[in-house]
Amino acid sequence: MRLYMGIDGGGTSCRAVVAAADGPVLGRGAAGSANIWSDPEGAAESIRAAAMGALTEAGHPDAIGAVEAVLGLAGANLPQARARIEGRLPFARAGLESDAVIALKGALGEEDGIVLVTGTGSVFGAQRGGAIRMIGGWGFRLGDQASGACMGRDLLTRALLAHDGLAPADPLLREVIAEAGGPAALVARMTDAPPAEYGRYVPRLLEAAARGEVAACDILSAADDALVAAIEHLGGGALLPICFLGGIGPVFAERLSGRYPGRIQPPRGTALDGALAMARAGA
Repeated sequence: MRLYMGIDGGGTSCRAVVAAADGPVLGRGAAGSANIWSDPEGAAESIRAAAMGALTEAGHPDAIGAVEAVLGLAGANLPQARARIEGRLPFARAGLESDAVIALKGALGEEDGIVLVTGTGSVFGAQRGGAIRMIGGWGFRLGDQASGACMGRDLLTRALLAHDGLAPADPLLREVIAEAGGPAALVARMTDAPPAEYGRYVPRLLEAAARGEVAACDILSAADDALVAAIEHLGGGALLPICFLGGIGPVFAERLSGRYPGRIQPPRGTALDGALAMARAGA
């Protein structure tokens, strides 16, 4: 029996599913981080461990060398990152895609549509006639509009402006300065902070916006505008269905529901579903 595998790997965990050419998933596996940029050797170990877990559950523990797999890996859109992992994979065939691509395929299946992923980072894409186009995903220093990291960064920027008297001093802006021990301490703490450290401010930003605080409302409005620009650009005038994914996705789905009535829909499946479908299709 020919076996197909979908793998979803990122900085936190790696998950795998295995199935035959049709029918239900036969086995699932999970392992630790699969960061192909910073630790390709560790990523390869996690990928193998997750794959072996899925194959063992499926009753085929010795079949890894015959598996046809598609792996959706964070950073796989960068050639340098792909080169670090390609020679380390144990499968008969291994298609490498970004984690955003398998998320899009899982959300849309074979249907046309637009997918917007907004979590700590962000990336946007569309599928039209089977062709996939991705935009964004360039990291919070140069891109990732409407992401948690970017909104958190913008909040702290507004807090420093408010401290200097160049913007209204909303309560949340005063709070984040005070909590850090002053503006200089805030800057020192955040200078080398990872994106997730900026993203942790998002729940409080949403609460502040609900209270009507100007800075929080402005930041969310700018994020709305970025998503609308992506939707209009990817749609090219077509009224395509829209899926919002990621931790902040439901927030924007609600905020933009009035602008896109009847077009916002839940995803059809998960990123793992997308990877498995691509493996079965010979991607």
